Amino acid sequence: MSENVIPISKTPSQEKVAFLPGKLDWNENGWGPCEVPEAFKDMPYQPFSKSDRLGKVSDWAGTAQTDKKYSNKYQSQFGSGGSQYSYYHDEDETTFHLVDSARIQKPPHQRGRFRGNQRGNRGKYSSNRGVRGGVQVGSMTSLGKSVKTRDQRRGNTRKWGMRGHPQKIRDASVTVRPDWAAIEDMDFPRLQKLSLPGIKEGDDIACYGTLEYYDKTYDRVNIKNERALQGVDRIFHKVTTTDDPVIRKLSKTRGNVYATDSILATIMCCTRSNYSWDVVIEKFGDKLFMDKRDNTEFDLLTVNETAVEPPTDDGNNLNSPRNLAIEATFINHNFSQQVLKGGATEQKYKFDNSNPFLDDEEGEVASVGYRYRAWNLNNGIELIARCEHDAVMISPTGETQFITIKALNEWDSKLANGVDWRQKLDTQRGAVLANELRNNACKLAKWTVQALLAGSDQIKFGYVSRAHVRDSSKHVILGTQQFKPHEFATQINLSMDNAWGILRCIVDICMKQKDGKYLIMKDPNKPVIRLYDIPDNTFDSDESDDSSEETPFKPLYNYQAGTTGSNAKESKK
Repeated sequence: MSENVIPISKTPSQEKVAFLPGKLDWNENGWGPCEVPEAFKDMPYQPFSKSDRLGKVSDWAGTAQTDKKYSNKYQSQFGSGGSQYSYYHDEDETTFHLVDSARIQKPPHQRGRFRGNQRGNRGKYSSNRGVRGGVQVGSMTSLGKSVKTRDQRRGNTRKWGMRGHPQKIRDASVTVRPDWAAIEDMDFPRLQKLSLPGIKEGDDIACYGTLEYYDKTYDRVNIKNERALQGVDRIFHKVTTTDDPVIRKLSKTRGNVYATDSILATIMCCTRSNYSWDVVIEKFGDKLFMDKRDNTEFDLLTVNETAVEPPTDDGNNLNSPRNLAIEATFINHNFSQQVLKGGATEQKYKFDNSNPFLDDEEGEVASVGYRYRAWNLNNGIELIARCEHDAVMISPTGETQFITIKALNEWDSKLANGVDWRQKLDTQRGAVLANELRNNACKLAKWTVQALLAGSDQIKFGYVSRAHVRDSSKHVILGTQQFKPHEFATQINLSMDNAWGILRCIVDICMKQKDGKYLIMKDPNKPVIRLYDIPDNTFDSDESDDSSEETPFKPLYNYQAGTTGSNAKESKK
């Protein structure tokens, strides 16, 4: 009778039994037994699958190399958890030496490798026709100049890896003096994470100047119908913030932060810049004035600043960074005035107030309209800035639109590793623009920010190239392209929330400082912006007189007609 069967009653004709079930473990948290059986309590457990290869007990082939074709042949699908089965030998084996010094034979699958290629190349250099870059002397081949150059170049490549040549040390825009105190270092990764959303369109306070109408015939210019770029004898005023009589007047009644659109664009797009630049900030009570220094290259346009291989500084070379910057500024000024319907008889768009920088100087002033606008940056910060329009145009619906006109220039597509505009501009304009966005990301972003700050309805780009690659004095217009500033900002991945956040961060840091003069400078070789506390008399000119608001204003640039791009006259009276 079974052990679990217990008789409960017996009758002569029938016998009844009771069935008792065995012990059943109930696992509430999963499946399987709750406890390890006593018989297997101290034994290690290694999970394995039936499809796993157990490997070799001992390798008598004498090769320490693994099978490259099936490197994970003996790897378990449960991972390498069998370390508890590994054998460890703790004895010192430093005195062990291999007695057999015979050459280790390669396994059969590695024997004769590349033998077919070597057999096919045998006798390849037996004649002079088979020698490339070398000189055959009997059975010996001496390396020629080209081979040595190639090997040297390859050696440099191995030395520097994929980085290419070492980065050239750039000069700072201003020399840091010993009496300057560093206050803050702001690196680009942190600045790129800043955001100040919800900043509305600026409110117009006053408008000055006269604008000319855009000539739409330039929209039909193409490679086959190019136009020569002409020298325009007009005066361009580039007046800084504290020299602006309108801002001086407004500072008494409105705002507490004052700047120009070019200064704001430089700060807002600082994370895209590679070259060094600087902005002077003066704090008086609760007011900040952002200025550029006199007689600097702040208003010059950079060329290929963000390219993989930017132009090298070779002094008086035609394609040095400074000469290219002067040439680009010369092209931009002339193009922005040539594409307008000039002349005394042509109709012009006039604002309520005339140009505030006019003087008794001789010469025609460029077409420009100034908008003084205000922005609320929250927490009691009100920004007042002078913004510029270049021209106006009539839309297809008959509305008057304010436009910003800028020129992109081609100097040497081979040296710049770019796209040849004369071959690709008409058929692949997107590729040309993408290349410009890659090589001039900072410049295009600053132009877009300036158009957004001014409230321009359109931004017009002109494609201007050298008539001859080695002559920077003659240029031709190959085409134009038009965008809405907001759409173009989205296309180039420009976030105005981030731009406002960077500006607000710098304003907050400066507002916490004591009254005085400060300098923001982009480090020439690192993605860092530094804020310095500088003495109050730094950069002061003996000729400047800030005590009078009636100080006459003179132009910063005065490009004469026919002046070449490499020696354009830059005057500040």
